[in-house]
Amino acid sequence: MSLSSLFLSLRRLWALDSFAYSLRVFIAFTGVVLVCWWFTALHSLIPLFLGIIASALSETDDHWQGRWRALLVTLGCFAVAALSVEVLFNRPLWFVVGLAVSTFGLTMLGAVNQRYATIARATLILATYTMISLENRATPALENIWREPALLVAGAAWYGVISVVWCRLFSRQPLKHSLARVFRELSRYLQLKSTLFEPRRDLDVEQHRYELAHQNGRVVAALNQTKEMIFRRLQESRSRKLNRYLWLYFIAQDIHERASSTHYPYHELSEAFFHHDVLFRAQRLLTQQGETCRELGRSLLLNRAFAQGRSEMALEDFNASVEHLGAQSRHEWQSLLPHLRALADNLTTLQDLLGRARHPEGPDSHEDASLYDRTPHGLSDVRERVLDHLTPRSAIFRHAVRLTLTLVAGYGLLHWIHPTQGYWILLTSLFVCQPSFGATRRLLRQRILGTIIGLLAGWALITLFPAALVQIGVAVMAGVAFFALRGRRYMLATGFITLMVLCCFNQVGNGFGLIWPRLFDTLMGAGIAGLAVLLILPDWQGRQLHQQAAATLEASRAYLEAILDQYRHGKRDDLTYRLARRNAHNADAELSTLIGNVLQEPERFRRDADEGLRFLLHSHTLLNYLSALGAHRGERTQDYAGPVAQAAESIEGSLAELATGLRDQGPVDEQDPRLHDALAALDAEPQHDAPNLLHTQLTLIGQQLVPLRHAARAIGQPNAAGA
Repeated sequence: MSLSSLFLSLRRLWALDSFAYSLRVFIAFTGVVLVCWWFTALHSLIPLFLGIIASALSETDDHWQGRWRALLVTLGCFAVAALSVEVLFNRPLWFVVGLAVSTFGLTMLGAVNQRYATIARATLILATYTMISLENRATPALENIWREPALLVAGAAWYGVISVVWCRLFSRQPLKHSLARVFRELSRYLQLKSTLFEPRRDLDVEQHRYELAHQNGRVVAALNQTKEMIFRRLQESRSRKLNRYLWLYFIAQDIHERASSTHYPYHELSEAFFHHDVLFRAQRLLTQQGETCRELGRSLLLNRAFAQGRSEMALEDFNASVEHLGAQSRHEWQSLLPHLRALADNLTTLQDLLGRARHPEGPDSHEDASLYDRTPHGLSDVRERVLDHLTPRSAIFRHAVRLTLTLVAGYGLLHWIHPTQGYWILLTSLFVCQPSFGATRRLLRQRILGTIIGLLAGWALITLFPAALVQIGVAVMAGVAFFALRGRRYMLATGFITLMVLCCFNQVGNGFGLIWPRLFDTLMGAGIAGLAVLLILPDWQGRQLHQQAAATLEASRAYLEAILDQYRHGKRDDLTYRLARRNAHNADAELSTLIGNVLQEPERFRRDADEGLRFLLHSHTLLNYLSALGAHRGERTQDYAGPVAQAAESIEGSLAELATGLRDQGPVDEQDPRLHDALAALDAEPQHDAPNLLHTQLTLIGQQLVPLRHAARAIGQPNAAGA
């Protein structure tokens, strides 16, 4: 292999999302093994490994200074949790009180933001690891009270230092990965969008729109993650390189708005131009632009330039096809040609955005480059956010109560039946019990299957390779594999962490004796978590469907208001507009996620799933029409007056009324007479030349409210499932 090939292979390995994470864990595990082997202290291996795992699970993205501060907070929480378990371990009554209070309090901290939630969950995990380590030690807790907490916190601190140093050396790499993910998801969205332009008579437009709505959720999640990463780094410092990444994020937002735009019902275009190549040209262009997005993401990770020649050629072909249609002067096409030209303008601008992404220099000084700050400021903000969720209506509160009772029930069970290694029951329940039924059921199955796979593999390996050094090496690699796979292949990740546990415990005792207890405890812990989600304040997503549908419509109304304000006063890519656009897409993504969760619930609780899917279809189509309106703001001179202004106000009012009706589960009328009259007046307004884009999009939006009302009536009734 040549040196250049080797360098490219290493660069591709470095570009993998989980490689850096896995490498940090490998360094931490290997360092601990070398120290324990050198000092012949293999009995300390388990708590040190468990501390590393808890610290790695608590890791959040940040600038290195922010990560250092987070590490100090995390180690403080870990020390308090480990010492509390040590002190109360042989006092069951006080222990269960502390377990309940700490579980509820730490889970409620998730209301503050994701960073707090991650640290709080890792603290609960480390507390459970402390129980397992103490049980394995089989000595009174007050003898050498410092030993177990010190080892656990030392392991956590060791990984934390590696993480901070790594972040200092490679601070931009996580941001590159996040931006690359944005462009990968945009690529998938564009390629899915291209299927709508295929001129087929049997094309299932609804199914393709459902898939687009789900993919839109993935794009939104990637954009939100990238925004938070950039914002945290901007809080610490500002550089030319960081400005370039910020500008790339803004470009990705604009690409998303244009990619999600719909200028006309696709089935009507397909019928009109069935025997012409223009839609094939549009499909090919979108596919090539999707490939360009993917190549852009790859070039970010590999630090190389990217070419967009194929998409540029596809754009030229598509524009030539549109011009050819216009030159034929066929009467039946004249009313549709303006919509094709609007589509061509939109895709031309999208291509320009891809070209600008090749050399992003950062926003100009006169442009609004601010980002919305969602982080808490001071203890008052933390307290306010937690208090806002101290109600049974909050999903976080219900999960906190459910998880607390789950762990208390597991603790009571292990004291009742006194199983060997019984604290694995609590650990399994902690990992399996999730806020939603669908997520819990999915993890329950994967956890059990993964544990069985890991136990079988562990039994075979410690039988075939009795040498301690080999087993420790297997434990290290299995621990690394757990972190490499836990975000994508949870069942395999569970198998690897089980294998690691068996190999580690075999160094201080009989690993074979752990096999049946681990399997039994996993089944018990998973069963308790499953029953808790079913019986304790069950959070059936179908009950929230009307509320999330209302929030989606309200966010769309606010987005329309922000768009129309720019048609009145001129285009501005300011924070107010970008926030309204992002909120609309966030609400659409949350609705898609909620409906996906409803479909995983028991049949008696998902009777509204079909109606929810229909509502998602129409609400996402509405968002597509709004995106087209937003994409073209400032590109054309528009007269926002007369019937156009009246139609816009009527649409806003109708959306607000519909959102209120859904939220309150009140009656939803079949039609809105005011909107009907406004659309009729808009339709009667003479069009002198080409149809006005604002006029056309408002008409499409108004027409979309009719099926949206029908779908809202179906999910907004008080006797719906779970009400």
